[in-house]
Order: sequence, then C-alpha cells, then structure tokens
Amino acid sequence: MSVPYKLTRAKRKTISIYVRPDATVEVKAPFFVTEKKINAFVQEKEAWILEHLEQVRRHNAQKSAFSVGYGQKILLRGQEYPITGEKSNRVHFDGQSIYMPEGLTGEEIKKAIILLYRKYAESYLKERVAYYAGLVGVTPAAVSITSAKTRWGSCSSTARINFSWRLIQAPDSAIDYVVVHELAHLKEHNHSAKFWAEVVKIIPDYKCKKEKLKQLQSRLNHENWEDNK
Repeated sequence: MSVPYKLTRAKRKTISIYVRPDATVEVKAPFFVTEKKINAFVQEKEAWILEHLEQVRRHNAQKSAFSVGYGQKILLRGQEYPITGEKSNRVHFDGQSIYMPEGLTGEEIKKAIILLYRKYAESYLKERVAYYAGLVGVTPAAVSITSAKTRWGSCSSTARINFSWRLIQAPDSAIDYVVVHELAHLKEHNHSAKFWAEVVKIIPDYKCKKEKLKQLQSRLNHENWEDNK
C-alpha cells in the first residue's frame, strides 16, 4: 500500500480510518475482516487519506512555526496588547502593554507570558467566581487554574471548580459565561433543561458567548501555547 497505516482489530462491525494529529493513519477493523479487504478499503479511500494528511501536516507546521517576540501583540481578556522589552527583571502588565526583560529568546518570552497568564487567570477568575457564586446561589469548595487544552472549565463531584489558564485570553463576557456555566453545575450536574435554565438566568445570551469561545479555540488551534505542565 502507498499509505502506511496501523491496524487495530476490535469488536466492531465496520472499518474506520483515522488520521491522527501526529500525521499517522490508524485503521480499525472487525476481527473477521481479512487484511486483503482492509487493504482494498484503504486503497479506495487513499485520496481522502492523503488530503487529510496534508491538512494535518500544514497545521503541525504552522504550530511549530508559531513564536512570540517583542513588538508582537497577544490576547488578554479579549484585547490585543504588545510585548515590550525593558531594562527590568520582572514581567508585568500595566493595562497598555506587557513588559518583560530585554534580550529574551522567543521561547523564554512565551514561557514568561504563560506564567503571566496563569497568575492573571488565578486572580481574575477567582474574583468572577466570588461575584457570580452569590447570584447563582452556590459556594464552590475551591477554584483552581489548570493547563487544560480542550476544556475551558470543569466541575468535580466535590464542588471543586477548575479553569484552564487559556480562558484568560477570551473576552470578559465569554469568561463570565464559563464561570456561570461551571457554577450552575453545582446545582445541576448535567446539561439538562434545568441546567441551562440556571445559566439563562444569569447569561441570557449565552449562545453568543459560546460562539466567541469557539472563535478563540479556532485561533488557539493554530498557535503553540504548550506549557509542559
């Protein structure tokens, strides 16, 4: 076959092809299907596979090329702020610009920004939780900042609320929606009509906020903010 793939046998009825984020191909097939039939199926889908492999490779190349440097702008609470070097040993934000020591490499700048994001997220999100908890009528056991990549927030069975530090890049209104969403889960541990009724009480246009988060996620999918934590 011109397209190499990993074959996984499973208790299933059909053959499926998956193009993975690392640009490899996995084929899942039933135990009873012969390799000859599997190869024929993969060959039939070769054009589709090659197209998606190219998309994944372009995406990975774009993420690998992502960098941040002095003069560039980054998101903070939905607004773009420039990165400015100064003769100082600290990283700080004054409402107009994000300042950091001169002479840092791109990777050092990125790490410094991530630390700033985490610190800012912890302060701001705890403040918003304190405000909205009273409106929702709940009291979370704790609020933590995580490195989650695919979830803006989560709520545990022990009433602990977690937020990804990446959420601090979203507009304020979208941040508030995520805060209310997780607080509402302290009342309704599901996504039932009762749950959404709780959300609507506080954020009536929550669907608009969800769309803003979707747009942000699309942008972040093409940026490399790995923090290795």
